[in-house]
Amino acid sequence: MGDVDPAFIQPAQHRPKLSFTEAHGIPLIDLNSSSYAAMGDLVAEIGAACKNWGFFQVINHGVPPETRRKLEEAARRFFAQPPEEKRKVKRDEVNPQGYYDTEQTKNVRDWKEVLDLTVKNPTILPASLDPADGELLQLVNRWPENLPELRPLVTREAFEEYAGELEKLSHKLLRLISLSLGLQENRLSGFFNDHTSFIRLNHYPPCPIPHLALGVGSHKDSSALTVLAQDEVGGLEVKRKADGEWVRVRPTPEAFIINVGSITQVWSNDEYKSVEHRVIVNSEKERFSIPFFFNPDHSVMVEPLKELVTEQSPAKYRPYNWGKFHANRKLSNFKNLGVDNIQIDDFRLQE
Repeated sequence: MGDVDPAFIQPAQHRPKLSFTEAHGIPLIDLNSSSYAAMGDLVAEIGAACKNWGFFQVINHGVPPETRRKLEEAARRFFAQPPEEKRKVKRDEVNPQGYYDTEQTKNVRDWKEVLDLTVKNPTILPASLDPADGELLQLVNRWPENLPELRPLVTREAFEEYAGELEKLSHKLLRLISLSLGLQENRLSGFFNDHTSFIRLNHYPPCPIPHLALGVGSHKDSSALTVLAQDEVGGLEVKRKADGEWVRVRPTPEAFIINVGSITQVWSNDEYKSVEHRVIVNSEKERFSIPFFFNPDHSVMVEPLKELVTEQSPAKYRPYNWGKFHANRKLSNFKNLGVDNIQIDDFRLQE
């Protein structure tokens, strides 16, 4: 095993198989609604994908390919720098935004390095986990300043252009999901006026122990939606709802991969469930990806929507404050809070 840190070694039950099943059947949805006989067909397809898979891919989504390429190229240049340069924008407890390479999923270290950037700069979050404490914290982006081709302005322009396009796409998807649940088209939009969304630039270096380590361990996203750009190397695996099998999502050129986050699971009162996924590493090739985590305002109380709560289907969750939940996730990487990372199931009501 050579010099590989044991912190990367997954428990036996979580280790990936080197042979894999390709995810035939993950829906590929054309968002150009003129290709449908009626808007209702697109809405129905979105609803079926959310219900049956929790994941789908979209094409003809309106995001210019050049906008995506510019940020992908900026990410490649950033991660190609020496470690000491990347650490100049390292995250810390005061501001958990920026570069880091020590993230853990379920107490095992991920084989990756990341740069986190918030879409709104600054982004407002609670400063503490205490429900009675109303103090707020400003998350401010740290821009790489050392490389001439990564001057703050250039990186910021590429990032802000991409973030603006992804925000538009996320709102469009949110409207389609609302309609698919039988709600008013803009039912969910008001939760995102001062949203806390962020973008993560991921780099997965080649790994000498791909059978023992994971780029990201098995998890569910706590967001409302995640919109992922992955490169041609691939490595994303989804736990198929039908049989619990891990299946690989083959990269589709120019497509984005969408997954339902835990917030949408709660809003829909379990009609649409968030699905476990993970990232496999490659012994020969590095991989890059850019997830956009679409998150509501910090003040939003997340709970099943009243329109979807009935006598036959009572509320399955008690309300929780999104900002405190998100701050717990962000701050717990720096402090051992003595408990596992907060999970959506912590708010599930006993049936």
